[in-house]
Amino acid sequence: MRQSELSPADIALLISLEEAMWRAQTRFDQAFMERHLAADFIELGRSGRIYDRAQCLAAAPQPINCRLPLSNLRVRLVAADTVQLLYDSCVTQVTGELEYTHRSSLWTRTADGWVMRFHQGTPFVPEVPDA
Repeated sequence: MRQSELSPADIALLISLEEAMWRAQTRFDQAFMERHLAADFIELGRSGRIYDRAQCLAAAPQPINCRLPLSNLRVRLVAADTVQLLYDSCVTQVTGELEYTHRSSLWTRTADGWVMRFHQGTPFVPEVPDA
């Protein structure tokens, strides 16, 4: 299905899928991740490390303390059936420190549904940090 614009249902589903990546019960659900990470998925982590699909699928379960809903979220159609989600994440580390990251994900609509093809995180310091 080729589209030149996104429906409200598409937008809601994409936001739901992106937020699911931040919930431990879905992020560490092997079937969910296999269904929603493209075969050629790649991530440029906030640390500067590069991760492929196999590394992401093999990640050990751990607590995720990300503030939801995601901040400053924008959804934009970049090509037929390809969407970019841009947002900021705020994760509370075990030390209590807040970690802020600008995020970008590329999602592609396939015959089997939406798959994440690329994700990048870039650390930043907010002008006015959360208390």
